[in-house]
Amino acid sequence: MSDLETRQLRYFVAVAEELHFGRAAERLSMAQPPLSRAIRELERRLGVRLFERTTRQVTLTGAGEGFLRDAKNALEAVAAAERRARQAGRPDPRLRLALKADHDAGCLPKIIETYEAEDGTLPIELILGGRGEQPTQLRDGRADVALVPSPFDARGLDFEPLLTEPRLVALAANDPLAARSRLTLADLKGRLLPDGAAADQGPSIAPPGTAVPHGPVSDLTQILKLVELGSIVCFLPVSVADRYRRTGIAYLAVDDLEPVTLTVMWPQDSRSPAVAAFVRSAVSVVTSANTLAQRS
Repeated sequence: MSDLETRQLRYFVAVAEELHFGRAAERLSMAQPPLSRAIRELERRLGVRLFERTTRQVTLTGAGEGFLRDAKNALEAVAAAERRARQAGRPDPRLRLALKADHDAGCLPKIIETYEAEDGTLPIELILGGRGEQPTQLRDGRADVALVPSPFDARGLDFEPLLTEPRLVALAANDPLAARSRLTLADLKGRLLPDGAAADQGPSIAPPGTAVPHGPVSDLTQILKLVELGSIVCFLPVSVADRYRRTGIAYLAVDDLEPVTLTVMWPQDSRSPAVAAFVRSAVSVVTSANTLAQRS
């Protein structure tokens, strides 16, 4: 196992995801025969069959399914190590903060102000992305710390809950449901979320850019335009809904919709003083805000 190369892992992952040697070879910009030979050599080295091959289809074996998970994790770890080494060697190091725009419950300016007052901190570089991208950015080394709303995939990551707030459904103002005062998830049957999931199933952890009928969308402005047109609905924290009030959109409470929890998240193996300072600042700001709210 110690002799395995990242090249072999990339080849295997491509075939495992495509389940077709021709498409995998095209994806890897190589000819099919050397790819087939590389997979046979990998199976020989491991002593197990990773794929079942017939003239009509290619499928993963049980061993192949397990190896796919491990291979992806290994490639992710290698990419992360490379990016973090480059980051550490920069003449002007930064604390790379990943978040989805506006999904900070309005706390980010105060968190940054508190963080910058600490000694020995690094300048912050914002990395804005779509829903669900932040945990991946932490794992693959593109970010050092993140603000992430639930639900999320926390594999290999540590996190600290900051605050919890209700979530509303945004739907077109001319939708028949908009005349109701409250809804349940069952009322949303037949409607789609921006990630293509069924709205009546509630929020899910979906890959960024999952296709919907109008193509992949992750930008909130685009999402709200599709909501106005009645193409989709979406779930938004109250703090975000308050920022995006529109005459063409109705925001309604959904009785059985789980609230959203904003967390600060970082890699489990992080030893960065700047990351620790940011986490302390985030927790301190939210704790102080909650204390003031309780007294008022």
